[in-house]
Amino acid sequence: MSHLDERAEELSSDRTHGGSWLARRAVEALVAVIEQPAGSTEEFLERLLDASRRLASARPSMGAIMHAVARVVASAHSASHLPPDQLRRLVSEEANALIAGRDRAAASVAVHLSPRLADATVLTHSASATVREAVVHGSPARVLCTVSSPIDEGVDFAAQLREESVPAEVVQEQDLAQALAVASLVLVGADTVYEDGSLKNKIGTRPLAEGAARVGVHVVVACEILKLAPIGAPADEDEPDLRDVTPPSLIDQIVTEEGFCHPDDIRVLIDRTPFLRDGYRLLSR
Repeated sequence: MSHLDERAEELSSDRTHGGSWLARRAVEALVAVIEQPAGSTEEFLERLLDASRRLASARPSMGAIMHAVARVVASAHSASHLPPDQLRRLVSEEANALIAGRDRAAASVAVHLSPRLADATVLTHSASATVREAVVHGSPARVLCTVSSPIDEGVDFAAQLREESVPAEVVQEQDLAQALAVASLVLVGADTVYEDGSLKNKIGTRPLAEGAARVGVHVVVACEILKLAPIGAPADEDEPDLRDVTPPSLIDQIVTEEGFCHPDDIRVLIDRTPFLRDGYRLLSR
């Protein structure tokens, strides 16, 4: 099995990590492809496109993977006038910048959220790395972590937060209404945010957002730009036992490394993200 096949298998089978971690692993695999010598620009572009399609198709439900590899492919095609060695260097720089940007994004999201989280009671669902960064640096009064199935991430997530001196508690399903009654806001991460502002995330996110709407608690999504997808939400969820889709009407704000925005403004943010739509078009051919 080739290194690329091994990485694609990892992406397909992993049920522990979130979208941004998986996207990083995909881009790291592309870096290895980029470093291989190419006899011509056409050969390099074809090899990069084939590898990107292989990685994106390994886990189509994780939009962050598609987003990341699409941006690398589109950056390569935008400079296709260059000879292969120069093009390889340029695309390698783009890929490594994407990896570095992913590392900075969660910290930037945390900075934007910090005033909102200070002394707040935060109710969260699933073990989002971006949410973790935000609450660790946001000084909330309490963090309430739901117990979510099929993997009870909330118990481990609460324990991790307590290790970081964050006052975190586990909320059982039967106590969810009581938790919503005292919550200042619901803060969740994202696997994908679609261009209409709808959210794909760990199963149970939509019912939680529906419950929050009934009692007037705001729902905020912490989401790196890496998670945005320039497409609509699929009609049928391909991992229905793991994820659900929350409509934009149930989301009050989405915060990325660029700041807060309303779900209606996600299209604008997507349109000014370099190479994103072009990359999706190339991979979809």
